[in-house]
Amino acid sequence: MKIVYGSHALDTLTERGIERAWVERTLAAPESVEPDPVHPDRMRAFRTVPERDGRVLRVVYVPIPGGARVVTMFLDRGRRRKA
Repeated sequence: MKIVYGSHALDTLTERGIERAWVERTLAAPESVEPDPVHPDRMRAFRTVPERDGRVLRVVYVPIPGGARVVTMFLDRGRRRKA
């Protein structure tokens, strides 16, 4: 899968202490995916990150041929880890 990071996404990785591997793992094998309700061209992928005490990473991306262009990502406070 081809993953392209926008400038905001690159800044966000550093600011929020998120590893690229977590983003790539989330996009390659998400636990759930949903459309972004505000931006119809974007999708949201979610996956639990064991390295962050099981918190859930949300990756917002735009599908592109053969991959994804990452818009932003964050550890989602509104999602709970699976029991």
